Amino acid sequence: MAKTKYLAGNDDDFAAQLQTFKLNIGSYATVLGLAAPQLAAQAADADYFSYVLQCQRPMQNGAQQWTTWKDLVRGGGAPPAAGSPVAPTFPPAVAAVALGVEARFRVLVKQLKANPNYNPAMGEALGIEGAQQTGPDLATVQPVFAVQISGGRVEVGWGWGGNAAFLDLCEIQVDRADGKGFIPLTFDTTPGYVDTQPFPAAPAKWTYKAIYRLGDVQVGQWSNPVSLTVGG
Repeated sequence: MAKTKYLAGNDDDFAAQLQTFKLNIGSYATVLGLAAPQLAAQAADADYFSYVLQCQRPMQNGAQQWTTWKDLVRGGGAPPAAGSPVAPTFPPAVAAVALGVEARFRVLVKQLKANPNYNPAMGEALGIEGAQQTGPDLATVQPVFAVQISGGRVEVGWGWGGNAAFLDLCEIQVDRADGKGFIPLTFDTTPGYVDTQPFPAAPAKWTYKAIYRLGDVQVGQWSNPVSLTVGG
């Protein structure tokens, strides 16, 4: 079953992830081949990133308060009940680390997951395994796309509909109004396709439809046909 990416995107969540790793890695350090300096470096990264976030919040709040106060000082008005802003209070200082905490964490996690002793249960405890994703109903998935003319070509703007982890290909067919009906155009793996067929001299309606594939098998439903007039 597919999983989401393990790395937290939100700053607060990433800080929590670093702390989870720091607090739990000691139980697995030996079996996963981590040396004491690596543990210390990760702990320092975790603590300093948390410290930076804790400093950022009062600075942001203070900036808003001082901006409001500046406007009142210049233009007048009713002062806030708390009066003029006060200097922010910062947490105890933490030793700074080199820039690039996320990059170092990625390298460390990659090292751990390459260790033959690593298993997903360890990763769960360390907070470095993505959540299990529940796959879509493969009987009902259906491409939704639009077509447009750009630079003398037709652009077919298909996508995965959020299900890229569970699908392999998008099969696109085209009917060029030439009596042949729908014929295969492409089996695409990258969203967005450009039909390079030259336009006819006379106006013609080209119609496109698509269906997803898993391996060699079509899955789900054909898309609704999408048409546009080309040539002429």
